[in-house]
Amino acid sequence: MTFYHFGNCIALAYLPYYLAYKHSGLSEYGAFWKCIQTGFIYAFTQLCKMLVLATFFPIPNGPHHESLNSEPAFHDVKDRVGSEFFKDSMDLVDLIGMYIALSRIPGRGHMKVLTAGIGWGTAELLLTRAFAIWVGAKGVEFNWRYIQMALDANTSLVHNVAIAALVWLWSRHDMKPGYYPVVVFLAGTSCYRTLLVNLLSLASLIDPWTVLVIKALVTLVIGACTIKVYSTVA
Repeated sequence: MTFYHFGNCIALAYLPYYLAYKHSGLSEYGAFWKCIQTGFIYAFTQLCKMLVLATFFPIPNGPHHESLNSEPAFHDVKDRVGSEFFKDSMDLVDLIGMYIALSRIPGRGHMKVLTAGIGWGTAELLLTRAFAIWVGAKGVEFNWRYIQMALDANTSLVHNVAIAALVWLWSRHDMKPGYYPVVVFLAGTSCYRTLLVNLLSLASLIDPWTVLVIKALVTLVIGACTIKVYSTVA
Protein backbone atom coordinates (compact mmCIF):
# COMPACT_ATOMS: atom_id res chain seq x y z
CA MET A 1 0.00 0.00 0.00
CA THR A 2 2.88 2.34 0.77
CA PHE A 3 4.36 1.74 -2.69
CA TYR A 4 1.05 2.59 -4.40
CA HIS A 5 0.74 5.79 -2.37
CA PHE A 6 4.29 6.75 -3.33
CA GLY A 7 3.63 5.93 -6.99
CA ASN A 8 0.44 8.00 -7.01
CA CYS A 9 2.23 11.01 -5.54
CA ILE A 10 5.10 10.76 -8.04
CA ALA A 11 2.69 10.39 -10.97
CA LEU A 12 0.52 13.29 -9.84
CA ALA A 13 3.53 15.55 -9.38
CA TYR A 14 5.78 14.70 -12.33
CA LEU A 15 3.56 13.30 -15.09
CA PRO A 16 1.88 16.64 -16.00
CA TYR A 17 5.32 18.22 -16.53
CA TYR A 18 6.41 15.37 -18.78
CA LEU A 19 3.17 15.49 -20.77
CA ALA A 20 3.37 19.27 -21.13
CA TYR A 21 6.92 19.04 -22.46
CA LYS A 22 6.21 16.06 -24.73
CA HIS A 23 2.96 17.23 -26.31
CA SER A 24 3.63 20.99 -26.50
CA GLY A 25 6.19 20.49 -29.26
CA LEU A 26 9.20 21.47 -27.15
CA SER A 27 10.83 18.08 -27.65
CA GLU A 28 10.75 18.58 -31.43
CA TYR A 29 12.53 21.92 -31.13
CA GLY A 30 15.31 20.55 -28.93
CA ALA A 31 14.37 22.81 -26.02
CA PHE A 32 15.60 20.39 -23.34
CA TRP A 33 18.84 22.24 -22.63
CA LYS A 34 17.03 25.56 -22.61
CA CYS A 35 14.78 24.14 -19.91
CA ILE A 36 17.88 23.09 -17.99
CA GLN A 37 19.34 26.59 -18.31
CA THR A 38 16.06 28.06 -17.08
CA GLY A 39 16.25 25.71 -14.10
CA PHE A 40 19.71 27.04 -13.21
CA ILE A 41 18.42 30.60 -13.46
CA TYR A 42 15.58 29.62 -11.10
CA ALA A 43 18.06 28.14 -8.62
CA PHE A 44 20.24 31.27 -8.72
CA THR A 45 17.17 33.50 -8.27
CA GLN A 46 16.04 31.53 -5.23
CA LEU A 47 19.54 31.71 -3.76
CA CYS A 48 19.49 35.50 -4.05
CA LYS A 49 16.06 35.60 -2.41
CA MET A 50 17.23 33.38 0.45
CA LEU A 51 20.23 35.63 1.09
CA VAL A 52 18.03 38.73 1.21
CA LEU A 53 15.44 37.06 3.44
CA ALA A 54 18.10 35.72 5.81
CA THR A 55 19.65 39.19 6.03
CA PHE A 56 16.56 41.36 6.50
CA PHE A 57 14.00 38.88 7.86
CA PRO A 58 15.84 36.61 10.31
CA ILE A 59 13.93 33.94 12.20
CA PRO A 60 13.10 35.04 15.77
CA ASN A 61 15.12 33.37 18.51
CA GLY A 62 12.09 32.29 20.43
CA PRO A 63 8.66 33.29 21.73
CA HIS A 64 8.30 36.71 23.29
CA HIS A 65 7.83 36.73 27.04
CA GLU A 66 5.17 39.36 27.51
CA SER A 67 2.46 40.03 30.00
CA LEU A 68 -0.84 38.20 29.99
CA ASN A 69 -2.88 40.90 28.25
CA SER A 70 -3.90 40.60 24.59
CA GLU A 71 -1.89 43.55 23.29
CA PRO A 72 1.42 41.68 22.89
CA ALA A 73 -0.35 38.89 21.01
CA PHE A 74 -1.93 41.45 18.69
CA HIS A 75 1.43 43.06 18.01
CA ASP A 76 2.97 39.65 17.36
CA VAL A 77 0.31 38.83 14.75
CA LYS A 78 0.73 42.28 13.21
CA ASP A 79 4.49 41.77 12.93
CA ARG A 80 3.99 38.37 11.34
CA VAL A 81 1.55 39.82 8.78
CA GLY A 82 4.04 42.55 7.88
CA SER A 83 6.80 39.98 7.62
CA GLU A 84 4.69 37.80 5.32
CA PHE A 85 3.97 40.80 3.11
CA PHE A 86 7.63 41.66 2.66
CA LYS A 87 8.53 38.01 2.13
CA ASP A 88 5.92 37.71 -0.61
CA SER A 89 7.27 40.94 -2.08
CA MET A 90 10.52 39.08 -2.71
CA ASP A 91 8.63 37.03 -5.29
CA LEU A 92 8.95 40.07 -7.54
CA VAL A 93 12.55 38.94 -8.01
CA ASP A 94 11.14 35.90 -9.82
CA LEU A 95 9.86 38.24 -12.52
CA ILE A 96 13.39 39.47 -13.11
CA GLY A 97 14.71 35.91 -13.23
CA MET A 98 11.96 34.93 -15.65
CA TYR A 99 12.80 37.90 -17.87
CA ILE A 100 16.45 36.81 -17.98
CA ALA A 101 15.40 33.25 -18.82
CA LEU A 102 13.12 34.43 -21.64
CA SER A 103 15.85 36.66 -23.08
CA ARG A 104 18.13 33.62 -23.44
CA ILE A 105 15.59 31.48 -25.32
CA PRO A 106 15.39 31.95 -29.11
CA GLY A 107 12.33 31.21 -31.15
CA ARG A 108 8.71 32.27 -31.42
CA GLY A 109 6.70 33.66 -28.54
CA HIS A 110 4.77 30.56 -27.56
CA MET A 111 7.92 28.42 -27.60
CA LYS A 112 9.77 30.91 -25.40
CA VAL A 113 6.86 31.04 -22.94
CA LEU A 114 6.44 27.26 -22.74
CA THR A 115 10.17 26.60 -22.44
CA ALA A 116 10.64 29.16 -19.68
CA GLY A 117 7.46 28.16 -17.83
CA ILE A 118 8.06 24.41 -17.91
CA GLY A 119 11.78 24.75 -17.14
CA TRP A 120 11.07 27.10 -14.23
CA GLY A 121 8.27 24.93 -12.89
CA THR A 122 10.30 21.72 -13.15
CA ALA A 123 13.19 23.27 -11.25
CA GLU A 124 10.77 24.49 -8.58
CA LEU A 125 9.29 21.00 -8.29
CA LEU A 126 12.69 19.35 -7.94
CA LEU A 127 14.08 21.83 -5.43
CA THR A 128 11.03 22.39 -3.23
CA ARG A 129 8.86 19.25 -3.36
CA ALA A 130 10.82 16.31 -4.73
CA PHE A 131 12.68 15.44 -1.52
CA ALA A 132 9.58 15.82 0.67
CA ILE A 133 7.51 13.57 -1.60
CA TRP A 134 10.33 11.04 -2.02
CA VAL A 135 10.88 10.68 1.72
CA GLY A 136 7.43 11.32 3.13
CA ALA A 137 5.26 9.41 0.66
CA LYS A 138 7.21 6.20 1.34
CA GLY A 139 6.38 6.37 5.03
CA VAL A 140 4.44 3.64 6.76
CA GLU A 141 1.50 5.89 7.65
CA PHE A 142 -0.73 7.30 4.91
CA ASN A 143 -0.92 11.10 4.81
CA TRP A 144 -2.98 13.32 2.53
CA ARG A 145 -0.31 15.98 2.76
CA TYR A 146 1.74 14.48 -0.06
CA ILE A 147 -1.27 14.14 -2.36
CA GLN A 148 -1.97 17.81 -1.72
CA MET A 149 1.67 18.64 -2.41
CA ALA A 150 1.55 16.79 -5.73
CA LEU A 151 -1.67 18.54 -6.76
CA ASP A 152 -0.18 21.89 -5.79
CA ALA A 153 2.72 21.13 -8.14
CA ASN A 154 0.20 20.96 -11.01
CA THR A 155 -1.15 24.37 -10.03
CA SER A 156 2.40 25.70 -9.98
CA LEU A 157 2.94 24.49 -13.55
CA VAL A 158 0.03 26.59 -14.83
CA HIS A 159 1.12 29.46 -12.60
CA ASN A 160 4.68 29.49 -13.93
CA VAL A 161 3.60 29.32 -17.57
CA ALA A 162 1.24 32.24 -16.93
CA ILE A 163 4.08 34.20 -15.29
CA ALA A 164 6.31 33.51 -18.30
CA ALA A 165 3.56 34.72 -20.65
CA LEU A 166 3.01 37.90 -18.61
CA VAL A 167 6.72 38.73 -18.55
CA TRP A 168 6.93 38.09 -22.30
CA LEU A 169 3.91 40.32 -22.92
CA TRP A 170 5.42 43.10 -20.80
CA SER A 171 8.57 43.01 -22.92
CA ARG A 172 6.63 43.34 -26.17
CA HIS A 173 6.43 46.70 -27.95
CA ASP A 174 3.54 45.82 -30.26
CA MET A 175 0.99 45.30 -27.51
CA LYS A 176 -1.81 47.83 -27.15
CA PRO A 177 -0.96 50.44 -24.46
CA GLY A 178 -4.21 49.74 -22.65
CA TYR A 179 -3.13 46.19 -21.89
CA TYR A 180 0.06 47.13 -20.04
CA PRO A 181 -1.74 47.98 -16.76
CA VAL A 182 -3.60 44.68 -17.01
CA VAL A 183 -0.36 42.76 -17.47
CA VAL A 184 1.28 44.56 -14.54
CA PHE A 185 -1.78 43.93 -12.34
CA LEU A 186 -1.88 40.23 -13.20
CA ALA A 187 1.86 39.86 -12.58
CA GLY A 188 1.57 41.60 -9.21
CA THR A 189 -1.44 39.50 -8.26
CA SER A 190 0.45 36.32 -9.10
CA CYS A 191 3.31 37.38 -6.82
CA TYR A 192 0.96 38.11 -3.89
CA ARG A 193 -1.29 35.15 -4.62
CA THR A 194 -0.35 33.30 -1.47
CA LEU A 195 -0.52 36.31 0.85
CA LEU A 196 -4.26 36.10 1.51
CA VAL A 197 -4.10 32.33 1.78
CA ASN A 198 -1.24 32.56 4.27
CA LEU A 199 -3.16 35.10 6.34
CA LEU A 200 -6.22 32.87 6.43
CA SER A 201 -4.08 29.89 7.36
CA LEU A 202 -2.43 31.95 10.08
CA ALA A 203 -5.85 32.66 11.52
CA SER A 204 -6.77 28.94 11.22
CA LEU A 205 -9.85 29.81 9.17
CA ILE A 206 -9.31 27.34 6.33
CA ASP A 207 -8.09 23.79 5.94
CA PRO A 208 -5.33 22.60 3.52
CA TRP A 209 -7.82 21.40 0.90
CA THR A 210 -9.49 24.81 0.84
CA VAL A 211 -6.08 26.44 0.46
CA LEU A 212 -5.42 24.19 -2.53
CA VAL A 213 -8.78 25.03 -4.13
CA ILE A 214 -8.29 28.78 -3.63
CA LYS A 215 -4.81 28.64 -5.17
CA ALA A 216 -6.16 26.68 -8.13
CA LEU A 217 -9.05 29.10 -8.72
CA VAL A 218 -6.81 32.17 -8.54
CA THR A 219 -4.33 30.53 -10.89
CA LEU A 220 -7.07 29.65 -13.38
CA VAL A 221 -8.38 33.23 -13.35
CA ILE A 222 -4.89 34.65 -13.88
CA GLY A 223 -4.22 32.10 -16.61
CA ALA A 224 -7.51 32.85 -18.41
CA CYS A 225 -6.87 36.60 -18.33
CA THR A 226 -3.32 36.03 -19.55
CA ILE A 227 -4.52 33.93 -22.49
CA LYS A 228 -6.99 36.69 -23.39
CA VAL A 229 -4.25 39.32 -23.49
CA TYR A 230 -1.80 36.94 -25.17
CA SER A 231 -4.25 36.24 -27.99
CA THR A 232 -4.16 39.93 -28.98
CA VAL A 233 -0.40 39.81 -29.61
CA ALA A 234 0.55 36.26 -30.63
